[in-house]
Amino acid sequence: MPKYTPFPKVSLPDRKWPEAAITHTPIWCSVDLRDGNQALAEPMSVEEKLKMFQLLLDIGIKQIEVGFPSASQIEYDFTRLLIERNLIPDDVYIQVLTQAREHLIRKTFESLKGAKKAIVHLYNSTSPLQRKVTFKMSKDEIKGIAVNGTKIVKSLVPTLPDCDVRFEYSPESFSGTEVDYALEVCEAVMDAWEPTEEKKIILNLPDTVQTATPNIYADQVEWFCSHMKNRKLAVISLHTHNDRSCGVASTELGMLAGAERVEGTLFGNGERTGNVDLITVALNMYAQGVDHGLNLRNLPEIIETYKRNTGMDIHPRHPYAGELVFTAFSGSHQDAIKKGLDLREKKENPEDAEWEVPYLPIDPKDIGRTYEAIIRINSQSGKGGVAYVMGHEFGYELPKNMHPEIGALVNKEADRLGRELQAEEVLALFKKEFLNRDAPLKLLDFTILSSKIKEHKLSCTAKVEYNGKPYTLEGLGNGPISAFVHALDKMGWFTFKLLDFHEDAIGSGSETEAIGYINVELNGKQRAWGCGLDTDINVSGLRALISAINRASIQA
Repeated sequence: MPKYTPFPKVSLPDRKWPEAAITHTPIWCSVDLRDGNQALAEPMSVEEKLKMFQLLLDIGIKQIEVGFPSASQIEYDFTRLLIERNLIPDDVYIQVLTQAREHLIRKTFESLKGAKKAIVHLYNSTSPLQRKVTFKMSKDEIKGIAVNGTKIVKSLVPTLPDCDVRFEYSPESFSGTEVDYALEVCEAVMDAWEPTEEKKIILNLPDTVQTATPNIYADQVEWFCSHMKNRKLAVISLHTHNDRSCGVASTELGMLAGAERVEGTLFGNGERTGNVDLITVALNMYAQGVDHGLNLRNLPEIIETYKRNTGMDIHPRHPYAGELVFTAFSGSHQDAIKKGLDLREKKENPEDAEWEVPYLPIDPKDIGRTYEAIIRINSQSGKGGVAYVMGHEFGYELPKNMHPEIGALVNKEADRLGRELQAEEVLALFKKEFLNRDAPLKLLDFTILSSKIKEHKLSCTAKVEYNGKPYTLEGLGNGPISAFVHALDKMGWFTFKLLDFHEDAIGSGSETEAIGYINVELNGKQRAWGCGLDTDINVSGLRALISAINRASIQA
């Protein structure tokens, strides 16, 4: 007999969830202060819990499981602290967890005295494995635990006369339980509780230990919903874990299957491999144009608060929240991102336009991230990424035909160092290699006069050094650069052809400088780009020409 066997499928030939779509915001319930906290190597202090509670309120979560008051004095005291200090907004339900045992239920109700809104979350495990190994009980005995616990909860509701008490029941390990038996238990609980349409019961269907693919969990949820006698009297809730790394997928498919409520933690912290990541689920919805109803506009601040109070870190590749998720190292990715961003900036109302940027599912600015960190440079980077950094970080809009040359240079340097290059290092490399190169040819002085010989012509007088020797050159042309080219031609030091020329401005106001980009072909062989920067637009072009000639001379 094999050690492991496949999980059985659910008979649901007319399943509807594959054709469904997520179109509405679910009820969000955070279990960071319970499931998340119990999974920490060092559980949060009271002060840290308070800060996390405030973070959850700031995000806009209206149902927050604050603890297991009957299992721990610390959690009992924390529940009392929230109530006695009046820290719970009027529209927020605190949720407390309890096993289906009378003394624990009574302790739970004691902890809630003075609360305005509360959810009492009762659970007991129902799966064949738990029935056999842990409890050694029959189906009827397990169902009896759930029903008796429900009756005790119901009898204690009058002890909280000023509190809106809602009831939640979880057949723990629902995904490992026979669906017909899980429904039998839940309907017995409903019969005991007697919910109404105005005050529905919450039936939470946990994927406690993932043992099958998400589609099977979705089948279980849809089968459960479609076979209920009184579906309209219940809110169907999900609580998925991540043992197969499918927590988000199981939650999304469970929503397609009919669930209206989602329990989880902000970044997926929880026992073993964790709970479902609420922020990922919410932003997945957002990327499809669905309002998730939460305040995630400053995700970096949320991350820092979470890390500071839980001691947990965020993986660099964590969806949406990771340091590197809006970063591209691949050259082809960088080029596509740059083109998408450039095209977006040209639209009439770029902030309101449809998001169409390759490789970025959402606009980083929507969650408080910035474009500056999107493209970073290493030996895998391409020409588009380098051009993006030069343009968006420093204002150098490099001509497209120049991208391959500077891209190859930067890649070579990153390969030599064996690491990522910072933006400032890319700029330093650009300046050293392309900008105002002055050997073997150096410009010392340059004067432009209107020509007396030919109308609409300019004459120039230039003082230069070539291979360390001074020369005075004179030339005639349609403009300063053509006049200087004519002057150089007469010296016979080399032959060159001007292939491409661009001009731009760097900075603004009184700090504005002109930059020229020129591509030349030297002696019919070597081609090179050069750049020149000066406050005088005429001189910047000349410096770019000289830089290009000098680079081509050295490479020849």
